[in-house]
Amino acid sequence: MDRQGAHTYDRINVAIDGPAGAGKSTVARLVARKLSYIYVDTGAMYRAITWYMIREGIPAEDDQQVDLKVRDMVIELIPEQDVQKVLINGEDVTPHIRSLQVSGLVSQYSKIEGVRSRLSHLQRQMALRKGVVMDGRDIGTTVLPDAEVKIFMTASVEERALRRYKELKDAETVTLQQLEHDIAMRDRLDEGREISPLRRAEDAILLDTTHMDIHQAVEAIVSRCRSYVDGERNPL
Repeated sequence: MDRQGAHTYDRINVAIDGPAGAGKSTVARLVARKLSYIYVDTGAMYRAITWYMIREGIPAEDDQQVDLKVRDMVIELIPEQDVQKVLINGEDVTPHIRSLQVSGLVSQYSKIEGVRSRLSHLQRQMALRKGVVMDGRDIGTTVLPDAEVKIFMTASVEERALRRYKELKDAETVTLQQLEHDIAMRDRLDEGREISPLRRAEDAILLDTTHMDIHQAVEAIVSRCRSYVDGERNPL
């Protein structure tokens, strides 16, 4: 599935959903690289909006003001070798969006209807030409319900907390127990919100990565994508 030699019918959209800390972003980025597809980190978009609202002093409770700000906001994703830069109104906010403060508040902002509507529209536009790998919490159910391959990627709370701890321990003072608590709380918020709650699409493949490393998870998804494309090209 080399993009340069592929026709439009060779390309598919891949939706990877799952809870916080499941490793979706890392895996999705590597899957996109292997397939020569475009990677869209929707979580980074929500985190960027959250960071911006915190800086501007706009609480999630003031959903009308949040809606007004988001409506005129220019959000860009700039792919680089190992990370996807996020720009808001031309400002690179990538270094700021993974903080514990943002992690603790992103669910509050992402449940606002105006925020989800604006970002879902942008994400659908990105996927129109196919050949996109997109990860998030409602991609297969709401944003790209017609994605050809849907994966629901998860792991135990303990394993997800440990992965996040390894990412953060050099940058911030945080305990593993605190991260377990925060991730479990995030799960409840994401699953319980009224608008586009976290749930597995009926046709999504469940991928439990508790006992898998990154490369095993990537290969499992890439294999599924290639099988789909080969099946479409050579239908029974």
